[in-house]
Amino acid sequence: MAVSSLLRRFKSPTISSLRSLTSSSSSSCHSFSAQCFVQRTASLSVPTEPPPVPKKIPFAATAHGVTRQDPYRWMRNTDDTDFLDHLHLENSYTQAFMSDTESLRRDLISEMKTRIPAEILTPPERWGPWLYRQYIPKGKEYPLLSRRRLEKKAETNWLSALFLKEEEEEVVLDWNQIAQQFGYVHVGVCRVSPDHNYLAYTVDPKGDERFLLQIKDLRNGCLVPRLEADGVVSLAWGLDGVSLFYTLVDEHQRPDRVVVTNVESEGRDDTVVFSERDPSFCVDITSTKDGKFVTINSNSRTSSEVYIVNAEKPLAGLRRARERVPGVKCFLEHHNGFFYILTNAPTNDTSEWSGEGYYLSRCLVEEVESSEWQSVFCPDDDVVIQDMDMFNDYLVLFLSKKGSPMICSIDMPIKANTKHVEDLNPWYFPLPADPCSVTPGSNHNFQSSVYRVVLSSPVIPDTIIDYDVSRRSFSIVHQEGSVIDHSTDNIINDRTNEGQSGRLDSHMPKWEELSDAYVCERQEVTSHDGVEVPLTILYSREAWKKSESPGILIGYGAYGEALDKSWCTNRLSMLDRGWVIAFADVRGGGGGDFSWHKSGTGSLKPSSVQDFIYCANYLMDKGYVHRHHLAAIGYSAGALLPAAAMNMHPSLFQAAILKVPFVDVLNTLSDSNLPLTLLDNEEFGNPNIQTEFRSILSYSPYDNIRRDVCYPSMLVTASFHDSRVGVWEGAKWVAKIRERTCHDCSRAVILKTNMSGGHFGEGGRYAQCEETAFDYAFLIKVMGYHNNR
Repeated sequence: MAVSSLLRRFKSPTISSLRSLTSSSSSSCHSFSAQCFVQRTASLSVPTEPPPVPKKIPFAATAHGVTRQDPYRWMRNTDDTDFLDHLHLENSYTQAFMSDTESLRRDLISEMKTRIPAEILTPPERWGPWLYRQYIPKGKEYPLLSRRRLEKKAETNWLSALFLKEEEEEVVLDWNQIAQQFGYVHVGVCRVSPDHNYLAYTVDPKGDERFLLQIKDLRNGCLVPRLEADGVVSLAWGLDGVSLFYTLVDEHQRPDRVVVTNVESEGRDDTVVFSERDPSFCVDITSTKDGKFVTINSNSRTSSEVYIVNAEKPLAGLRRARERVPGVKCFLEHHNGFFYILTNAPTNDTSEWSGEGYYLSRCLVEEVESSEWQSVFCPDDDVVIQDMDMFNDYLVLFLSKKGSPMICSIDMPIKANTKHVEDLNPWYFPLPADPCSVTPGSNHNFQSSVYRVVLSSPVIPDTIIDYDVSRRSFSIVHQEGSVIDHSTDNIINDRTNEGQSGRLDSHMPKWEELSDAYVCERQEVTSHDGVEVPLTILYSREAWKKSESPGILIGYGAYGEALDKSWCTNRLSMLDRGWVIAFADVRGGGGGDFSWHKSGTGSLKPSSVQDFIYCANYLMDKGYVHRHHLAAIGYSAGALLPAAAMNMHPSLFQAAILKVPFVDVLNTLSDSNLPLTLLDNEEFGNPNIQTEFRSILSYSPYDNIRRDVCYPSMLVTASFHDSRVGVWEGAKWVAKIRERTCHDCSRAVILKTNMSGGHFGEGGRYAQCEETAFDYAFLIKVMGYHNNR
């Protein structure tokens, strides 16, 4: 039910302006010393040649009586040969700067690769007469999607057929072949037709996220060449198995049209069935779980409108589920003649409703356009409904209670006007105590009685759990890095619990061992205005030393996206060296309450930065990290946090990594020709409005770099084909840092540009090891921990 990821600048975010805060000192912030960084770390090796100096072309931008000079604006012309030459020079300087870390990087890469299984297997999922599964074969970078038809004898005991011989399967899609064809791989969406005869998928061949639609006939393994379409984002099949709906983007890469085509038609007979003219809305399509309807969802950051198409009659026209209202969202599913809707729309039936978050309502299919929907139930004050998933016999609700995730199933059909969810006799899925991540599996089969989820945390490898709703029991079917024998039903049953306690037992492979080796703490940090900010802290019991260990603080804080704290084996290389890794869930990001996102958007965005700063100080004040040895990492829109924090308190961090950073905030939001600008007005503010202009100007990192001050060492990464955050943002930031700040310190600011990739970088499992090893080696070098193992 979430808004399309194409609406976000991200990689898996009431206070007065920061302008006044940057000029004042803060007793809660720490300072290394008055010495510049190079003098503080005399052992730091920097290239003998100075870093590149780009040309400057005078340019002035005036708005609301404020004139800003931007001599690096010319970098936005990515066809300028001077810009290309400059990026290559920056890459050469980065390579020279990191030349003394080659041995360290080899060690890190070797460590990370040894933790990766030679072959990555995940349990298959039954869907109709097929078992589908995704896996990465030995020696391969990318996954394969394969399937095997269930034989009649296997249908009575299909668990015994879970792990099948590869030669008995047919490969549906091979990401490795796509990488060989294009030299880059980013598959957007995959949709198998209802009759399992076709696979429709989108692929990004260059990294600029302009996706190409391809359709594969699974009966002969051949592509349907006439149906290739450029600029496709989302897909949905009609019930006939040959009618395919897809969305197309406009010149700003905004999905604005819905097209339907017949994949078996001899001619190209595409029909546009919907167009969205409002540039602040993006169009997304999906099918209801039973496949009977296709929903066309037009979403802004804060509002949504849903149109319904009968999947049996793709060209019979649309029906609208209510007229759009600012601030109101609707997400729709179908079950046995009723539409079930998650919405925050006010109704006469919800007089006690506070208006925050979603409640569940429903209506008959023929009454979807009525203004009167029946309320099913409203959650209690301390519970938030986050998502739902519909099946023939039950409904799954994803909930949050005081920030802790919960999942429950409710038997279908259900009656309307129930006051409390407890009146519907829900079964709450047993979960580990305080998990950091609970995400649904694919769960394609509408008739299934088993619901699959993935549990993960910084100290729990991804664990796949099947919850049997009919029996109210669960099975642990897979854990990353572990082998669970599925050859007999008895092994499964040995790991089955009736789930009455609400907690999983500790029979998971390596669960206890990991808990003994690594500590994961969740603290509450009091921010500048008294708000408690969640901070997750991870460290090794053996290697960590109080008040002596170096640390990394990670944040995001935008779009209501929860910060990814799932299991990652690459982090062990730093934890085992004594480093602390902390995750700050600052305002603007995801939280148990939807108000957490709102409290870090628009004019309230500075609260996100303050939260990040206070979390950094907490780590040092409480002795988790050495007072002068803390680094920060921010991705995409999350890079705004450390960048703005450095402008406010340049000595707070010793080092920072800004990956595909959104740091030229005011200039980007002022250009309506860029893909995400109009959509981001609701997230960050609209510079055309004077009060919002001044708010953005107060924290925009590029506009607030301080003069003649020592800044931390920085690794800034960019991607040339990035359509979400322009490659020029990182380049402009580095150029201005070098121009304005301490000359000696800026020699330890480097820019690394991927000249062939996009926003998400390299996707292969081994390539990710190399990228992470580079990042870690940079931090180890500039913070003086070469021999700390």
